[in-house]
Amino acid sequence: MDGLEELSDIVVIGATNRPDMLDPALLRPGRFDRMVLLTPPNKKEREEIFKIHTRNMPLAKDIDLAVLAEKTEGYTGADIEAVCREAALLALREDINAKQVKKKHFEEALKKIGPSVTPEDVKAYKEMETRYLRAAKAALEQSYAG
Repeated sequence: MDGLEELSDIVVIGATNRPDMLDPALLRPGRFDRMVLLTPPNKKEREEIFKIHTRNMPLAKDIDLAVLAEKTEGYTGADIEAVCREAALLALREDINAKQVKKKHFEEALKKIGPSVTPEDVKAYKEMETRYLRAAKAALEQSYAG
Protein backbone atom coordinates (compact mmCIF):
# COMPACT_ATOMS: atom_id res chain seq x y z
CA MET A 1 0.00 0.00 0.00
CA ASP A 2 2.95 2.32 0.58
CA GLY A 3 4.81 3.03 -2.62
CA LEU A 4 8.08 4.66 -3.51
CA GLU A 5 6.44 6.94 -6.01
CA GLU A 6 3.32 9.02 -5.69
CA LEU A 7 0.40 8.04 -7.90
CA SER A 8 -2.74 10.03 -8.51
CA ASP A 9 -6.18 9.06 -9.73
CA ILE A 10 -5.70 5.49 -8.50
CA VAL A 11 -8.41 3.76 -6.52
CA VAL A 12 -7.84 0.39 -4.87
CA ILE A 13 -10.89 -1.66 -3.94
CA GLY A 14 -10.73 -4.87 -1.96
CA ALA A 15 -13.56 -7.30 -1.30
CA THR A 16 -13.86 -10.30 0.95
CA ASN A 17 -16.53 -12.52 2.38
CA ARG A 18 -14.24 -13.20 5.36
CA PRO A 19 -13.39 -9.80 6.91
CA ASP A 20 -12.53 -11.59 10.14
CA MET A 21 -9.47 -12.99 8.34
CA LEU A 22 -8.10 -9.58 7.25
CA ASP A 23 -4.70 -8.51 8.48
CA PRO A 24 -5.39 -5.55 10.81
CA ALA A 25 -2.62 -3.63 9.03
CA LEU A 26 -4.90 -3.34 6.00
CA LEU A 27 -7.49 -1.55 8.09
CA ARG A 28 -5.14 1.11 9.49
CA PRO A 29 -5.76 4.67 8.32
CA GLY A 30 -4.14 5.43 4.99
CA ARG A 31 -4.72 1.94 3.66
CA PHE A 32 -8.34 1.26 2.86
CA ASP A 33 -10.21 4.40 3.84
CA ARG A 34 -13.71 2.93 3.80
CA MET A 35 -15.36 -0.25 4.89
CA VAL A 36 -18.70 -1.07 3.32
CA LEU A 37 -20.74 -3.91 4.77
CA LEU A 38 -23.12 -5.56 2.34
CA THR A 39 -25.77 -7.36 4.30
CA PRO A 40 -27.77 -10.25 2.86
CA PRO A 41 -30.74 -9.23 0.74
CA ASN A 42 -34.07 -8.53 2.41
CA LYS A 43 -37.27 -10.41 1.53
CA LYS A 44 -38.22 -8.14 -1.37
CA GLU A 45 -34.69 -8.32 -2.79
CA ARG A 46 -34.63 -12.11 -2.41
CA GLU A 47 -37.89 -12.35 -4.32
CA GLU A 48 -36.38 -10.28 -7.14
CA ILE A 49 -33.33 -12.55 -7.15
CA PHE A 50 -35.62 -15.58 -7.42
CA LYS A 51 -37.34 -13.92 -10.38
CA ILE A 52 -33.99 -13.45 -12.11
CA HIS A 53 -32.86 -17.04 -11.57
CA THR A 54 -36.19 -18.58 -12.54
CA ARG A 55 -36.84 -16.28 -15.51
CA ASN A 56 -36.15 -19.03 -18.06
CA MET A 57 -37.32 -21.88 -15.83
CA PRO A 58 -40.71 -23.47 -16.43
CA LEU A 59 -42.32 -23.16 -13.00
CA ALA A 60 -45.34 -25.13 -11.87
CA LYS A 61 -48.38 -23.17 -10.69
CA ASP A 62 -47.69 -24.22 -7.09
CA ILE A 63 -44.56 -22.04 -6.94
CA ASP A 64 -44.88 -18.77 -5.05
CA LEU A 65 -41.64 -16.79 -5.21
CA ALA A 66 -42.77 -14.57 -2.31
CA VAL A 67 -43.06 -17.67 -0.11
CA LEU A 68 -39.62 -18.84 -1.22
CA ALA A 69 -38.22 -15.40 -0.41
CA GLU A 70 -39.78 -15.64 3.05
CA LYS A 71 -38.10 -19.01 3.65
CA THR A 72 -34.64 -17.84 2.61
CA GLU A 73 -33.66 -15.34 5.32
CA GLY A 74 -29.85 -15.06 5.35
CA TYR A 75 -29.46 -16.40 1.80
CA THR A 76 -27.22 -14.43 -0.53
CA GLY A 77 -27.85 -14.01 -4.23
CA ALA A 78 -25.41 -16.85 -4.89
CA ASP A 79 -27.25 -19.08 -2.39
CA ILE A 80 -30.56 -18.39 -4.12
CA GLU A 81 -29.02 -19.15 -7.50
CA ALA A 82 -27.78 -22.47 -6.08
CA VAL A 83 -31.28 -23.27 -4.77
CA CYS A 84 -32.82 -22.59 -8.18
CA ARG A 85 -30.20 -24.70 -9.96
CA GLU A 86 -30.62 -27.54 -7.47
CA ALA A 87 -34.44 -27.46 -7.83
CA ALA A 88 -34.09 -27.72 -11.61
CA LEU A 89 -31.67 -30.63 -11.30
CA LEU A 90 -34.01 -32.40 -8.88
CA ALA A 91 -36.86 -32.05 -11.37
CA LEU A 92 -34.69 -33.52 -14.12
CA ARG A 93 -33.45 -36.37 -11.92
CA GLU A 94 -37.06 -37.23 -11.15
CA ASP A 95 -38.03 -37.12 -14.83
CA ILE A 96 -35.51 -36.36 -17.55
CA ASN A 97 -38.42 -35.03 -19.64
CA ALA A 98 -39.78 -32.84 -16.83
CA LYS A 99 -41.80 -29.94 -18.16
CA GLN A 100 -41.88 -27.94 -14.93
CA VAL A 101 -40.02 -27.36 -11.70
CA LYS A 102 -42.42 -27.86 -8.81
CA LYS A 103 -42.71 -26.63 -5.25
CA LYS A 104 -41.51 -29.99 -3.95
CA HIS A 105 -38.26 -29.57 -5.91
CA PHE A 106 -37.63 -26.20 -4.30
CA GLU A 107 -38.51 -27.58 -0.86
CA GLU A 108 -35.96 -30.37 -1.35
CA ALA A 109 -33.37 -27.92 -2.68
CA LEU A 110 -33.81 -25.76 0.43
CA LYS A 111 -32.99 -28.80 2.57
CA LYS A 112 -29.69 -29.18 0.69
CA ILE A 113 -28.70 -25.54 0.23
CA GLY A 114 -28.56 -23.44 3.36
CA PRO A 115 -27.85 -19.76 3.92
CA SER A 116 -24.25 -18.56 3.76
CA VAL A 117 -24.78 -15.82 6.31
CA THR A 118 -26.04 -16.36 9.83
CA PRO A 119 -27.44 -13.63 12.09
CA GLU A 120 -24.27 -14.07 14.18
CA ASP A 121 -22.15 -13.34 11.10
CA VAL A 122 -24.05 -10.12 10.37
CA LYS A 123 -23.67 -9.03 14.01
CA ALA A 124 -19.94 -9.79 14.02
CA TYR A 125 -19.39 -7.92 10.74
CA LYS A 126 -21.34 -4.91 11.99
CA GLU A 127 -19.23 -4.88 15.17
CA MET A 128 -16.08 -5.04 13.03
CA GLU A 129 -17.33 -2.14 10.92
CA THR A 130 -18.04 -0.11 14.08
CA ARG A 131 -14.56 -0.83 15.48
CA TYR A 132 -13.01 0.14 12.15
CA LEU A 133 -14.94 3.40 11.98
CA ARG A 134 -13.99 4.26 15.60
CA ALA A 135 -10.31 3.56 14.90
CA ALA A 136 -10.39 5.57 11.68
CA LYS A 137 -12.04 8.52 13.44
CA ALA A 138 -9.48 8.43 16.27
CA ALA A 139 -6.59 8.31 13.80
CA LEU A 140 -8.05 11.23 11.85
CA GLU A 141 -8.47 13.28 15.02
CA GLN A 142 -4.92 12.46 16.05
CA SER A 143 -3.54 13.55 12.68
CA TYR A 144 -5.31 16.92 12.99
CA ALA A 145 -4.11 17.36 16.58
CA GLY A 146 -0.46 16.63 15.73
